[in-house]
Amino acid sequence: MAGHVYATPEQLTAWTGQPAPPDAERLLARASEDIDDALLTAVYATNSAGMPTDPAVVTALADAVCAQVEYQLATSDDGTGAAGRWDSVSIGPVSLSGRKDAPAAAGDVDLAPRAHRALNRAGLLPGVIW
Repeated sequence: MAGHVYATPEQLTAWTGQPAPPDAERLLARASEDIDDALLTAVYATNSAGMPTDPAVVTALADAVCAQVEYQLATSDDGTGAAGRWDSVSIGPVSLSGRKDAPAAAGDVDLAPRAHRALNRAGLLPGVIW
C-alpha cells in the first residue's frame, strides 16, 4: 500500500484552519505512510489501485493523515521523526516543553493522538486478521 496519499492539501487546510504549508504534498505523503504502518493488520475494502472504497474509511484515513501532519507541524517535525527528540517547541501561541520519548521500538509509528482516535472510531484499530 506504499505510495497511497489519503488526503489533499485542501483537506489539510480544512482540518487545521490554516493555509497548507508549501511542502504539504510531501508532508501528506509521509503522514500517509505513517497511517499505512499503523494499519498493517487492518482489513477494509479497496479498489484495484489499493485505495479504500468505504466512504467512512476514506474519511477516517483522510482525517488521520491530516491529524498526523497537524501533530508533526505542532512538534516541529518534518515527517522524519527527528524533531520529536527536542526539549522545547513553540509555534505561534502553542508552546510545548519537556523531552518526548521515542516510539517504543525502532520503526514504530509516532502516531498523533487525534489520528489514533480517527482510526479507532472507524474500527480500523486495533487491526486483527481473522
